[in-house]
Parts: sequence; structure tokens; C-alpha cells
Amino acid sequence: MKWITRKNANVDRIACPWLIKRFVDPEAAFLYVEANEVMALAQSENAIPYDVPDIELGHVDGRCSFESVLVKYQLSDPALQLLGRIVHGADIPADLTIEPEAAGLRALAYGFAYLHGDNDFEKLRLETPLYDALYAWCQKRVAA
Repeated sequence: MKWITRKNANVDRIACPWLIKRFVDPEAAFLYVEANEVMALAQSENAIPYDVPDIELGHVDGRCSFESVLVKYQLSDPALQLLGRIVHGADIPADLTIEPEAAGLRALAYGFAYLHGDNDFEKLRLETPLYDALYAWCQKRVAA
């Protein structure tokens, strides 16, 4: 399946593809496009939009998009739930202190953005191991 969002990704628009590839759709393909083109291209490309306003897999009911994916696909693994709180804090500045790891994730995500600009696929490639490691951290943290 194709998934589509706005280009120039930072936290949520990198974390969601990691989550989707690992736990929802291992064959997922991602499109990063201009914000004003997401919905039209979602329809013409038969792609699922995420992290754009007024959609199910966006910021809904106080959730970030990563958390909305968790809800939609009923991903109840406690480590993923914790990771969702970390992503939430990193993505939403007002909630930065929700989990201690959120500030570090925000710094890293924006650092990758500063280094790689709008090369979203390079950021996704480089940050995927970061999310793998953070998920492993969350697994150990919830097991303690």
C-alpha cells in the first residue's frame, strides 16, 4: 500500500513510516509531497494520508499521528504505547516533558532535518535504526 504525507519531515512523519513498516504494512511505500497536494494525490495514487489536518491518521483528540496509527491498527504493545508517548512529546512542543526521552528524540529528529533538509527518504533511512533502538529501549523500560 502507498502512504502519503507532507514533505520536509521531522518527528511524526518519520516515526509513522517506521511504525507502519514494522507493525502494519511491511511492504509500505511512502510519498512525501507539498502540503497542498496531499489529499488530491492520496486519491489519485490510492494512498493513505497521514500527519495532515482533518484526517483519521493525523492529530486527533490530543494524539499525534503516531498515536493515531496505534489506535487505528489496535497496536497495544506496551513498548509501542510508551514509544507513542515519547513521539508525542517530541512532536508537540507543549508536551515535551511527557516522557524524559522526548526532548532527546526531538533534538535528534531536528538535527537530521538540519543535516538533510527536505531529503525525507534519506532522513527515513538514517533514522529507522534510531527508532529500532528506541523501541528496544522501551521494551526494556516497560519490562522493568
